[in-house]
Amino acid sequence: MNRLNRICFIVALSGFLFGFDIIVISGVDQVLQDLWNSSDLFHGFVVMGTALWGTVIGAIFGGYPSNRYGRKKTLIIIGLLFLISAIGSAMVSDPISFAIFRFIGGLGIGASTIAAPAYLTEISPSKERGRIVAMYQLSIVIGILAAMASNYLIEGNGDESWRWMIGVEALPALFFCLLILKIPQSPRWLLSMGRVEEFQELKLKYSLEIDEKALLDKPLKSRKRGLKELFKRKNLRITYLVILIAFFNQFSGINAVLYYAPRIFELGGLERSAALLGGVGIGIVNLVFTLLGMWLIDRAGRKQLMYIGSVAYIVSLSIIAFYFFQGIQSASLSIFLFLFIAAHAIGQGTVIWVFMAEIFPTELRASGQALGSSVHWILAALIPSAIPYLFSMIGAATVFMIFGILMIVQLFWVYFYMPETKGKSLEEIVGELRPNE
Repeated sequence: MNRLNRICFIVALSGFLFGFDIIVISGVDQVLQDLWNSSDLFHGFVVMGTALWGTVIGAIFGGYPSNRYGRKKTLIIIGLLFLISAIGSAMVSDPISFAIFRFIGGLGIGASTIAAPAYLTEISPSKERGRIVAMYQLSIVIGILAAMASNYLIEGNGDESWRWMIGVEALPALFFCLLILKIPQSPRWLLSMGRVEEFQELKLKYSLEIDEKALLDKPLKSRKRGLKELFKRKNLRITYLVILIAFFNQFSGINAVLYYAPRIFELGGLERSAALLGGVGIGIVNLVFTLLGMWLIDRAGRKQLMYIGSVAYIVSLSIIAFYFFQGIQSASLSIFLFLFIAAHAIGQGTVIWVFMAEIFPTELRASGQALGSSVHWILAALIPSAIPYLFSMIGAATVFMIFGILMIVQLFWVYFYMPETKGKSLEEIVGELRPNE
């Protein structure tokens, strides 16, 4: 592994913590609801949902430290947030304290979706950028699989096994904190801050393919970075692209399925241990198709993967809704849940963080990602938080039918509005999306 790949691997590990943290709660979902005798609304929005509301705050404000202090320092803070959350959540004995520590972990998730893809985008060669930035998504998927496997192995080992299921995340969090100290600052961030000599040292050391002339043509004082810039006419197309890809990502229902996978399997007729094992199956399918997506993203392109994912979403969600409408309780439901996960992994899962990071100019990248991530995480908080209530009020069938209809809309959006960015430099992409600048 060369030095550049080693750096990218370390940064992408923040995705492992993201995936582990957001999914490990699924294994203790019903255990904690029974332990604290919570209503569906309180359990969904407080016990389960508070971490997701933390991601919203982390995404909204994560662009500030990433811009002001750099991607590296922000990643160090993110690692510490995960560490504090894991230890604290495992030690508490009431739902409010549990929710507070889960919220802290959510801050780390939200901020990592800005800092890590930005760093990976800014250090990657154009021809490998899709694969390198997709390493972040791969790490998320590995984290999801690790959490599901950990839950399956630890569950049932005593009345307090839920504490170990939650607390084991402290080990990879500590490992990440130590490794991230060894990486340099983002070269494009250094250049955008006028630290040209440091940039030149990094460019020479790592043989980076960066056209500093294109970045320095615009005076530093004119490089406005605030959210207001995103809604100026020249940036509107980029801004709407990011908002909509985040919107469709969450209205696929992916976080609802991942968060409540054991519950959904049980609704489909599986018993508890088989439902947890089904969650492991979801993690394996997610990993396999994410690897396939990483292999294809710089070959077939972002748009082709979104086509494949959209069609597979529509097929799988339609059949899952049919199962619940007809009251079919069968292990065969697992096949279509796995197809749904494959659809996400090869499409939205592989594409979203790459696409959101590469279409903004350097000075707006963190702010633009903060906006896209905020939309993503607001919906990721609202939808899974409401799932227990929605399943009891309107039924799982109607919920999955709504997700399927929205994926039809996504397919049309990809065809008519989504640009292809494969193989283009960051500066070329911005030039095409802001042609009059």
